[in-house]
Amino acid sequence: MKYFLFSALTALLGLARPAQAQDQPFARLPSGTEYRLFRADATGKYQPRALAPTDAPYASRAGQVLTVFMEFRTGRDSVLMSSRRMQPMPQPVALPPQTTPGSLEEALGLLLPGDSAVFRFPADTVFAKTFRQPVPPFIKRGGNTLTVLASARELLTMEQMMARQKQMQAAMEKKAAQAAVAQTATDNALIAAYLKKNHATARKTAGGTYYIIKKLGTGLPPKKGQTVSVLYRGTVLSTGKEFDSTAKRNNTPFSFTLGVEQVIPGWDQGIAMLTKGSKAVLLIPSPLAYGARGAGADIPANTVLRFEVELLDIK
Repeated sequence: MKYFLFSALTALLGLARPAQAQDQPFARLPSGTEYRLFRADATGKYQPRALAPTDAPYASRAGQVLTVFMEFRTGRDSVLMSSRRMQPMPQPVALPPQTTPGSLEEALGLLLPGDSAVFRFPADTVFAKTFRQPVPPFIKRGGNTLTVLASARELLTMEQMMARQKQMQAAMEKKAAQAAVAQTATDNALIAAYLKKNHATARKTAGGTYYIIKKLGTGLPPKKGQTVSVLYRGTVLSTGKEFDSTAKRNNTPFSFTLGVEQVIPGWDQGIAMLTKGSKAVLLIPSPLAYGARGAGADIPANTVLRFEVELLDIK
């Protein structure tokens, strides 16, 4: 068991197993939580580390954020969750002013940046103190123990953590925008081929949605904030497969407020070009529809959509 847990820890860290660490006994906190701490030596190998009087006191870290990779296992070593597999970045853990004995936070509070650890909790205690729920039956069957492998990376102030999260969000948005530009070019080519094949001419909104007027209505187009009622039939442009329609809903018109993101951008743009009584076809590039995420099995990622629409009313 001890050898297996340490092997799992070193696999989590991507490091070689120190030969002398496999027999290191667990230390125990007064709350009953067992732990083994490790830290890399000068050669980069992880060695056992004991708590020392010279360690920075927990009070000096309380209120800050510790970034940690964690893996949760049952008492029989079945993996329940690996944060590294879910996300390649360590998870932020806010360190509370005071930790509750027997909780996960108490255990993580032992860690300094650069530490790694194996924690072993009585499942009844940690679920009551940390998760505030009964122990799931499968964990009880697995030995009523919860084992956590942890690797602490950085200690950040709340301000530093918020700044980092903003930077990461900005980077993700930039990457998504770049991908959308490339995908739009691909989608525009698909739409152009469709128009050529069907001998059709379409107009294009400033935002990039194509629309073909089939029947002119009367009056003025709707403005942002007005409620519009629409009949529609939606298909995948490349296959013609229908994924939704008001006909499937007893021909009940679909009503929404224009321009406030209640619908996909292509709808906000396309419907704004129509007048009451108009019938049209909307051809919507995927970044203006459901993008890279898609929408269930019927609308895969990066799918160009075609909608036949009729604008019934504007209020």
